[in-house]
Amino acid sequence: MTTGGGPLAGLKVVEMVGLGPGPFAGMLLADMGAEVIAVDRPGGASIVLPRDISWRGKTRVELDLKTRAGRAAVLDHLATADALIEGNRPGVMERLGLGPEDCWQINPRLVYGRMTGWGQEGPLAQAAGHDLNYIALAGALHPMGAPDAPPPVPLNLVGDYGGGAMFLAFGMMAALWEAQRSGRGQVVDAAMVDGASLMMTFFHSLMASGWWAQERGANFLDGGAHFYGCYACADGKFVSVGAIELPFMKVLVEKMDLPESWLERHMDRESWPELKAELAVRFATRPQAEWCALLEGTDACFAPVLPVWEAHEHPHALARHAFIRRENVVEPAPAPRFSRTKPDLAK
Repeated sequence: MTTGGGPLAGLKVVEMVGLGPGPFAGMLLADMGAEVIAVDRPGGASIVLPRDISWRGKTRVELDLKTRAGRAAVLDHLATADALIEGNRPGVMERLGLGPEDCWQINPRLVYGRMTGWGQEGPLAQAAGHDLNYIALAGALHPMGAPDAPPPVPLNLVGDYGGGAMFLAFGMMAALWEAQRSGRGQVVDAAMVDGASLMMTFFHSLMASGWWAQERGANFLDGGAHFYGCYACADGKFVSVGAIELPFMKVLVEKMDLPESWLERHMDRESWPELKAELAVRFATRPQAEWCALLEGTDACFAPVLPVWEAHEHPHALARHAFIRRENVVEPAPAPRFSRTKPDLAK
């Protein structure tokens, strides 16, 4: 259990163990020093991953919520808690006698965090779904991928963890701040489809400004531009380039000895396919390590594409202690960082 350090030291959270974004949100709070009591079903730990990093910093308690004793034990924990996290379909907690109104009878200040895909109400509220479905409905999936193929299946980062867990944690902290003043808790309805939609704010701005074409692969952030994309190297590894602004592209042109005329054609959409093809040919002439030696650390907006099992070995990650090792397993370190109230895992 995480104790002592961190900006959330003294905060008590009860997490009803589920899958994915709920436990990850609980981990974020535990990383920051909160006491997180993870209420799991009897034998529940046996059905999760053999090494699930999202359990770190938590105290696991097995309780059978189908029994009166199990429900009473949960309410005992909630009587002294600041917040609860649950990720069941709407209505499940109410049927167990553990809904918001039940909990507020014993603890009016309790912040009740609810993590779902579709939200607590609406025509899809009771439907099953996963990350891919939520980001599809939010408009976040359509712009991804090649124009002549269906959108690709991305990792479940945008819906589950970005639109879900992160917004749940943010919403809970906002509600906890308000509860300090009002003395009253409230429900935080964190829907992954809502969070993913909000994460598309910049693209709504681009469309409203007339700067975004509806065709996939025709824009500067969706793979249409030569200056924002990934390229294969001679050794089969990949590099990424993000030289959107002209001064950064100027550095890339100089370092790679490309024609200066590229700068004049930088935002010429008609030229992008040709320049992209030429850049692909150029990157394919050298291995990744040589391109890193030439471009990494410059204003060319460049980085090697690293697999997850190598990211912790990069010099920048090592210098920032971006990963920790516990029980001989490499894990991402808590984030963000604090100058004074450092989380215990980050010390």
